[in-house]
Amino acid sequence: MTLTLGMITFDTTDPGPLARWWAAQVDGSIVEENDGWFYVVELAATPYRLAFQKIDDPTPGKNRIHLDMTTANLDGEVARLVEAGASEVAQHAMGDFRWVTLSDPDGNVFCVSGSH
Repeated sequence: MTLTLGMITFDTTDPGPLARWWAAQVDGSIVEENDGWFYVVELAATPYRLAFQKIDDPTPGKNRIHLDMTTANLDGEVARLVEAGASEVAQHAMGDFRWVTLSDPDGNVFCVSGSH
């Protein structure tokens, strides 16, 4: 028996704007809107999906699961994300490997690293 990743779901008090923001950042598209309470974003050229579900009271503190994204142009991509509404949390390095922790407009933390 094996598991297959269906989607990664974000809890949020306002799923529409957050789904649209992530769709724009990952070159995806919203493929489902369920009466304003559950949105699904299909990522371009991948089998993966992000979902955004409306909840009344998000879990406080740091999210326990986060997205790790990669890019060939770390500094340029971080600048683009910040311009689009993300907030830079911290910059990190281990030897030649660099990554930046950011948060989306809803406060969900995610990381972007340079290509390995």
